[in-house]
Amino acid sequence: MPQIAQLADTYSSQVFWLLVFFGITFFLIGRGMVPKVMDTVAMRDKQISDDLEAAQAARDRADEQEEAWRVRESENRSEAQRVISDAKAEAAAKSEKKIAAAQKRLDKKLAEAEARIAEARTAAMTEVESVAAEATQDIVARLAGATVDPATARVAVKEAMANG
Repeated sequence: MPQIAQLADTYSSQVFWLLVFFGITFFLIGRGMVPKVMDTVAMRDKQISDDLEAAQAARDRADEQEEAWRVRESENRSEAQRVISDAKAEAAAKSEKKIAAAQKRLDKKLAEAEARIAEARTAAMTEVESVAAEATQDIVARLAGATVDPATARVAVKEAMANG
């Protein structure tokens, strides 16, 4: 085979050119491109870590603001409850005063009405006693044919009414 026979003659030149191409490839890619790619990767890693740190800092600030908001909201809720409680107490006091004043007016009217009723009852009882006394005089005059003086008839009616 002639290809194998010429191998010894071309072996050194093939190794030379192999080393030349590998050297060129090594220097172009290994020394030129790879450091740029590694710098880009390092820059991306740094940017990602910076972004993560910024995001964590923003999250921490947001948590602090949320906690401050919750505290402020709790204080506002407490203040609102206090205002509501004060308003209820004030309304209850006003209502109590109005009810007390109305109760006084009603008590006064009730006392006046009871006095009028008592007067009317007394007048009615007096009227009933006088009518009963006259009726007694009439009944005695018709049944017994006797006359009873008005004072005696009144006393008898009063005793009968007192005994029920």
